[in-house]
Amino acid sequence: MTAITTRKLNDYVGAEVLDLDVDRLLNDDDLPAACLEALEEHGVLLFRKLNISHEDQLAFGRKLGDVVKIPGYAIPEVMEISFDPANPNAQYFPSNDHWHFDGSMDDIPAKAALMSASVVVAEGGETEFASTYVAYDTLSAEEKERFEDLRVVHTFESIQRRSYPDPTPEQKADWASWPVREHPLVWEHQSRRRSLVFGASASHIVGMDVDEGRALLADLERRSTLPDRVLRHSWSVGDMVIWDNRGLVHRAGPFDRTKPRVLHRTTLAGDEPIK
Repeated sequence: MTAITTRKLNDYVGAEVLDLDVDRLLNDDDLPAACLEALEEHGVLLFRKLNISHEDQLAFGRKLGDVVKIPGYAIPEVMEISFDPANPNAQYFPSNDHWHFDGSMDDIPAKAALMSASVVVAEGGETEFASTYVAYDTLSAEEKERFEDLRVVHTFESIQRRSYPDPTPEQKADWASWPVREHPLVWEHQSRRRSLVFGASASHIVGMDVDEGRALLADLERRSTLPDRVLRHSWSVGDMVIWDNRGLVHRAGPFDRTKPRVLHRTTLAGDEPIK
């Protein structure tokens, strides 16, 4: 099997891939399996200044799994992350500043995502990652038993209200049109690993006092995203990052949104259910 060379970026999450270029990404048939294995181990893979085109990013994404189409973009499988008013999803992107996982409004959340940088800002705009596998592994035995069967309700309103605390009637109607999902607090994966499922979309815990449940979710998020557990990536033009969405939360760092910052994301469809 093809081997890749990596350098750990953090004691808890992340590794830089050191020996790959675009040509090898597209033409080494054994490489996708090697990258998925490394992704399982490290959670985040950084390809520094890879300078991959949108078309090639999509092509490599397809080698890793089924890709998601998002209407409104020149290449529907390559979503632009920017605050350009012409971007059809720009109104939702302020929520990226809060810890979240992709696909929380789906029956099966995204498997992983590839994201590359086309335009970066001089200050801020980093992307931070924290492992929810580590979050589960570091629970006490008593907590693991107590959380085993807890279910959490996720809503689009929950995450959007963090950015828009005084929403318009139109925003409220839009948010209400999104599905409400119920996911376990503890996700047992096909690999038998376990992770915690939390983030800004988490509204409350089923069967628990609302305030008590939200306090528990906030505490788990705080403990799981302590500074020494977080990988903060400062983007350079041409960087590409792949992350394991099933075992991570991520968020964007603040920056001057009057300045252009353009990333492009390809999302891999989920391939294992949350139960």
